[in-house]
Amino acid sequence: MDLALTENQQMLKTAARDFIEKEYPWQKVRDIQESETGFSQETWRQVTKLGWPGLPFPEAYGGTAGDLLDAAVLLEEIGRGLLPSPFTSTVILCGLPILEFGTAEQRDDFLPPIASGQRVMAFALTEADPRYEASSVTLEARRDGDAYVLNGRKLFVRDANIADHLLVVARTGDGGAPEGGITLFLVDATTPGIETALLKSAAMDRQCDVTFADVRVPASRVLGKEGEGWPIVEWVLQRGVLAECAELVGVMQKVLETSVEYAKNRVQFGRPIGSFQAIQFKVADMATDVDGARFITYHAIWRLTEGQPAGDDIARAKIWVSDASRRVVREGHQIHGGIGFIKEHFLYLYFRRAKTGELMFGTADAHRRTLAASLLD
Repeated sequence: MDLALTENQQMLKTAARDFIEKEYPWQKVRDIQESETGFSQETWRQVTKLGWPGLPFPEAYGGTAGDLLDAAVLLEEIGRGLLPSPFTSTVILCGLPILEFGTAEQRDDFLPPIASGQRVMAFALTEADPRYEASSVTLEARRDGDAYVLNGRKLFVRDANIADHLLVVARTGDGGAPEGGITLFLVDATTPGIETALLKSAAMDRQCDVTFADVRVPASRVLGKEGEGWPIVEWVLQRGVLAECAELVGVMQKVLETSVEYAKNRVQFGRPIGSFQAIQFKVADMATDVDGARFITYHAIWRLTEGQPAGDDIARAKIWVSDASRRVVREGHQIHGGIGFIKEHFLYLYFRRAKTGELMFGTADAHRRTLAASLLD
């Protein structure tokens, strides 16, 4: 196992960091987050010109034939700069399952516009019971001739307010076990009967409430087979967890960098605060957490891309990264002192992003239960 970045990955990392640092200082990021949509079309156009949306797709669909590890390198830099972007929603949560499970027609219809940045998508899974479990899916999809009729509500759908299409998880029947009867649909977001409302989340990350009232979806827009969609959802969630972990590694890296710089330059009692053992130990613990989070995330991604069993590794990554990100941001606040706790300071943006990432795709405790069940089975 070699987790060193390839030459192309290092070039991608450097180019992404240079672009984000130059074009998106944290004040600009805050303005975009607090805008009406929490999104900048100009930002997405710039990202598209760089070719990022096509990164993990084959050249036949307009991509650059990368893989999930390449995407993780990019996502770490997106997290480090808090770049407001629907990259994960569109590319990881929707584009990759279409590539893996879609029909030839679906791939031809969806992947080229995704790769070119012309189509934004959102993954609609969670509902009023926001667990990432099949038993929480109640949105109904009823067959009606050559179409399905969707009725119900999805909550906390990231990027639904700017999406052109939704990948919707619905229940088409009762398969006995909760996992039975789950079907995925590729739904045009402009279809009559769909209403989307942007939720006011602490992280300002474009989470939405989406309602479906007699929404008709052609049968040709079923992703995979009717009633057999839960394994696809699990496939998507594995990649979603790792994408979130990669972004959180970037968040932690930036907090560490700025805390180290602050400790070197902030003078108290006639000396830099970084000369005090208490601060030194905090910085050392932060660096250990960041490096540990990066390693465990990239190791899990490597196992997944190599086709090895990776379920336990993904759970370990989410547990460690969730807890580590909380510790790193907390220590960053402590090093910066009182100024780090005010909303106008840049650390506040990283605090709220880390908190959202800690909860997204299951809490650390949820993944502890999964890992424990696997180990004790």
